[in-house]
Amino acid sequence: MKKAMILAGAVAALALGGQVAAADGKAVFEKTCKGCHTAMKPKMGDKTAWAPLIAQGADALTAAVMKGMKPMPPKGGAKDEADVKAAVEYMISQNK
Repeated sequence: MKKAMILAGAVAALALGGQVAAADGKAVFEKTCKGCHTAMKPKMGDKTAWAPLIAQGADALTAAVMKGMKPMPPKGGAKDEADVKAAVEYMISQNK
């Protein structure tokens, strides 16, 4: 019984951890990405514009953001690669 309780707690912690990462991605987007991706292409919600980017995969998009591309600065203004990855995953989830 004790092992089952520990296992259930571990599963719950992992599930909540995934929810926290999604919230962090949204927070990074709101802080560093939203200004441009609501005014410039690809705009959030424009599934046609996002489709070819999403097809490249999250790793390729994260690498591109880390390098930057005009007019986006390296890391898109985010603090580090973990923030970039979280924001990219959030934007992908919102534009599928």
